[in-house]
Amino acid sequence: MKHYAGLDVSQQTTSLCIVDEEGKIVAERKVASSPDAIAEALKPFAVTRAGLETGPMSVWLWNGLKERGVPIVCMDARHANAALKMMPAKTDRNDAIGLAQIIRTGWCRSVHVKSTASHEARALLATRSQFVQIRCDLENQIRGVLRTFGILFGKRVGGFAKRAEEIINGELHASPTIQAVVEALMRARANILEQVRLLDAKVRSVARQNAVVRRLMSVPGVGVITALGFTATIDDPTRFKRSSSAGAYLGLTPRIYASGETMRSGRVSKRGDDFLRRSLYEAANALLTRVPQFSSLKSWGLRIARRNGYRKAKVAVARKLTVILHAMWISGESFRWSSQNSKELA
Repeated sequence: MKHYAGLDVSQQTTSLCIVDEEGKIVAERKVASSPDAIAEALKPFAVTRAGLETGPMSVWLWNGLKERGVPIVCMDARHANAALKMMPAKTDRNDAIGLAQIIRTGWCRSVHVKSTASHEARALLATRSQFVQIRCDLENQIRGVLRTFGILFGKRVGGFAKRAEEIINGELHASPTIQAVVEALMRARANILEQVRLLDAKVRSVARQNAVVRRLMSVPGVGVITALGFTATIDDPTRFKRSSSAGAYLGLTPRIYASGETMRSGRVSKRGDDFLRRSLYEAANALLTRVPQFSSLKSWGLRIARRNGYRKAKVAVARKLTVILHAMWISGESFRWSSQNSKELA
């Protein structure tokens, strides 16, 4: 007889429920949230299929259970939640029972679990992005503190650090307290910049060792951050039957409202990974405004900009970049520049 298991995972413990082909509960367990403990609890029942929801621990548990030979399925938490709402009370036990029934009936959609290498690259890029944001916050804090006392930071040749040093050694001599505050903020900024430099070096090192990332960087406007972020987010290009589906996955296609005889397109859905979507938008901006060499892609984007403005053109080019990057990954080819490179194309 076939058995199916539902796993409701929490930080410390996991509730297990095993049901048979008819949906009758065979056993219930509460074990530690670790692959070893879960696999040991499922072993006596020869489970045909087990399922858990997407969540903070799902990647680690899914990979660990796969290595131990457990036929595990990772379900979309939104879809599972829609079915679990029918339970009379929300408890870990009831959720495990509901997940077991979902797995038994097959009324679930299996989601792709990214590889460990992809999660490592994502963690690297996310940490670097967070440090860059902290640096910007510190600089804004310094500007705001000085503005309160009538000191305008402005811009000087030599950069932010040189201008801050001029203010500390000059205009802040009359206020030792504010001088100490600005010096502390500048020390914090220097430490953050050092960490950003270290992470930048690590990002470049990872990119050099990845042939796919190097190939994607041949696209104009696409740098190491965008290329590495694309490979880490997509992980497996064969997930999409068509390259155009990658744009929808990243939320770069318009929302469609259809009801009766009414059908209209709205703004882009902004679904999927926000970091990669912003990176692609920045790459599109660089392609349209900074890359001097013309290509058919840039010419297409500039034609949209003339008709609808640069903001919509950048979104359109970002979606097109997603399609091109995915197609290049699948085909193994480099970016094809247009044979016409004159500004007359614009």
